[in-house]
Amino acid sequence: MVRGARPATTEELTAALQANDRAVADVLRPALTGALPGAGWTTDEHADGPMPAGDWWVVDPVGGNLNAVYGMPDWNIGVSLVRDGRPALAVVHFPATGEMFTATAGGGTLLNGVPVRASAKTDLAVALTGTGQAKPDRDPAHAERVGAAVAAMMRNALYVRASVPVGHQLAQVAAGRMDVHWQFDNLRSHIAPVLLAREAGATVTDLGGNPWEIASTGYLAAAPGLHAAALDVLKGL
Repeated sequence: MVRGARPATTEELTAALQANDRAVADVLRPALTGALPGAGWTTDEHADGPMPAGDWWVVDPVGGNLNAVYGMPDWNIGVSLVRDGRPALAVVHFPATGEMFTATAGGGTLLNGVPVRASAKTDLAVALTGTGQAKPDRDPAHAERVGAAVAAMMRNALYVRASVPVGHQLAQVAAGRMDVHWQFDNLRSHIAPVLLAREAGATVTDLGGNPWEIASTGYLAAAPGLHAAALDVLKGL
């Protein structure tokens, strides 16, 4: 993998990002397709919307790839198994810290084999919250909406973290280290870490308060005692 580089041009950066994705996918694809013959495979982490029927491996080869290229530790490898449109299994590995999060639908979330739970906080004023830029997007309206949400949350919560990768923040919600994470988009790369948060007891809904689905247009994952207050802050933005 390319790590600690300093690409100076778009072409150099793109080449480094693609090299990292290939390096991880080339290891995972034969292992996963061998473990579940006949399952589909996708590494299009920026795709969204419903998924086809059957079993699908959805792989985000390097979540936070930009961080990895530039030598920062916040990057991960994410894998989810989607069965008939619903997440069934998730693994998110953080090589820099040696942490491995795993979850199965209805089976809870583990960190290095030990169960973890979402935060028990009930006061948004002491909550650690966050959002992230899930993909490059220079649309002015989207940028204004994200900025307005960050400002609104800063007026209500203790702290707002705006960073990538999204999976890093969702894993911290699962571990109870962060309390709230929201997104105005919902990409394939989010499936695994959203399942981590949900199986750890976080309340995960779309931004209208309905249960999260793979095809939701956005979501809020929060400690159960904070979800309603955080949703109130984000509604209408």
